[in-house]
Parts: sequence; structure tokens; C-alpha cells
Amino acid sequence: MNLNINFFQYQESLKLKSENRKRYLFDPIRKKYLALQPEELVRQLIIQYLVQEALFPLCRIAVERQLKVHEMTKRCDLLVFDANYKPFLLIECKAPQVAITERVFEQIAHYNIPLKVSYLVASNGIETYCSAIDHRKKKFQFLDYIPRI
Repeated sequence: MNLNINFFQYQESLKLKSENRKRYLFDPIRKKYLALQPEELVRQLIIQYLVQEALFPLCRIAVERQLKVHEMTKRCDLLVFDANYKPFLLIECKAPQVAITERVFEQIAHYNIPLKVSYLVASNGIETYCSAIDHRKKKFQFLDYIPRI
């Protein structure tokens, strides 16, 4: 179930700059400018949504957090922590032209093995899907919203 969230409405909140004919986007979490790439744009728009709409404090959002999955080092796009700083929500960002497929959910589920978050989100900025994970029963259910704490 596509959540139909218009992340692009947060574009005005982004800080952009141009330098040497290249465009850059400010990441408020890493506190630096990054090359403006399609996937990075989606990630930054989702961060704005998380802060402005879902009311998550910036200090509870991690970007490109490194994790170990079966002895392999991976990086998840966005990891949101609850009030006790336990992993709560894992978000996989894709460029707008990349379809959100079962393979994308397999990727994010793989990243969730060591984290065991309760909610997974996959988005390309146009299509967004969220699922609740029941680790005990080894089941998931798609939701029609992104949970808040």
C-alpha cells in the first residue's frame, strides 16, 4: 500500500548551494554539504518529513549508520531511534527512478537482522511503503502510515 506522502513539499526546507558548476545539499544531521544526487535528495526530503511532520528530533535520526550483517559491513540510509535511543524505524531510500520492489524490501529486511526494529520503510520519494515487523511470529504487515513515537 503506497502511502502517497508528498516528500517533495519539503524541498523549500532544504539548503542548497552551487560551487564550481556543481550543486550541493546540506545534511543537517551530518552537518555538511553533499553532492546533490537523486538518492541523497530523497533522503534529505525524508529527513525533513521526519522532523517537521512526524516530529522526530534530529538527534534521534542517524544517516548511513554502519552495521554488521553476517560478518559483512553495511550502511543503512536512515535509522530512527525511540525516546530511549533504541532502534525504532529503518528507512531505505532510493532515487525516484528506482522502483520500490520486493528486492528493496529484502535489502532492508537484511539490514534489520542485527537491529530488529519494529518498522521498515522503503521510499523513492514518490512511492513509499511501511511495514510493521513482528519478530516473535516472524511476520510483517503493511501499514497505511509511518509510525510516530
